[in-house]
Amino acid sequence: LRDNRIELVRASWHELSISVSDVSLSDEGQYTCSLFTMPVKTSKAFLTVLGVPEKPQITGFTSPVMEGERMQLTCKTSGSKPAADIRWFKNDKEVKDVKYLKEEDANRKTFTVSSTLDFLADRNDDGAVVSCRVDHESLNSTPQIAMQVLEIHYTPLVKIISSNSWPEEGQSIILTCESKGKPMPEPVLWTKDGGELPDPERMVVNGRVLSISFLNKTDNGTYRCEAKNPIGRNSTEYVLIVHDVSNTLLPTTVIPSLTTATVTTTVALTTSTTTSSTAISTRDPNALAGQTGPDHALIGGIVAVVVFVTLCSIILLGRYLARHKGTYLTNEAKGAEDAPDADTAIINAEGSQVNAEEKKEYFI
Repeated sequence: LRDNRIELVRASWHELSISVSDVSLSDEGQYTCSLFTMPVKTSKAFLTVLGVPEKPQITGFTSPVMEGERMQLTCKTSGSKPAADIRWFKNDKEVKDVKYLKEEDANRKTFTVSSTLDFLADRNDDGAVVSCRVDHESLNSTPQIAMQVLEIHYTPLVKIISSNSWPEEGQSIILTCESKGKPMPEPVLWTKDGGELPDPERMVVNGRVLSISFLNKTDNGTYRCEAKNPIGRNSTEYVLIVHDVSNTLLPTTVIPSLTTATVTTTVALTTSTTTSSTAISTRDPNALAGQTGPDHALIGGIVAVVVFVTLCSIILLGRYLARHKGTYLTNEAKGAEDAPDADTAIINAEGSQVNAEEKKEYFI
């Protein structure tokens, strides 16, 4: 071997070693070691040289890309032996539906490999990272990667968010118009029922926010938010329905009422006695307001007064009868009934006044 890149490393009766530096594809082939003895002994070995693929490149991307346009990205690498393998990824997720092409180089030893990724541009792909990875046995498990960040332009996406899901009269509501697009949409435009906002004093627009205070029935209608950018415009609508103020039961306070009843009872005796009594009934403060029915407190008061007056009348009648009750024990002389006066009756009575028994009178 006559090559400065080849050096003899070790030589002995049982071993002969050489080293080749700066290996190239031309070094590939069969090498023979001969031992000049009688007879001559030889040994052969075949050297295979791997072609390391070049760093891949992505072509076909133009920035920016409009939404809906078709994109064709091509990843290409040369000089691999054997042919390298190319894989596509979008945000670390592998894309399977790709085209693969392998071509032999002019030296008829290495290969140029290319792969094409074909898809429609979508707004969800904006900012996505598309990568092309080249795998080859000569890279020692460290693949070569080329990356491309996608820039997709698209019309605005508009959405209205309401702060009040059940607006009532007298309340306020805030409508927020969220718009997303690339390029960034211009300030939004608010309209009501196809025209301008009818009451600028109550309907205040601050950027993307529409605030309506002191709602009333005239605010009912369709509110539209429109956003636009150089790519196009888009809008969305919100139907506002103002409801009546809900009837909420409020706690009521019942004020106790005073009821006065006067009962007059007359007892027919020797002297007429009249008794008046006043009964005060207090209504239960826990009673429901507006409840109708008999006033049990009033009835009870009247009954109590009647019973009281009746007892008083019985007591007075008993005292009167007791005061005029007595027992009279007399021993009148017979025949005195015809006497013209009391003195004659006494004289004519049986037995003399002296012998007659004394008149006895008992008072109780």
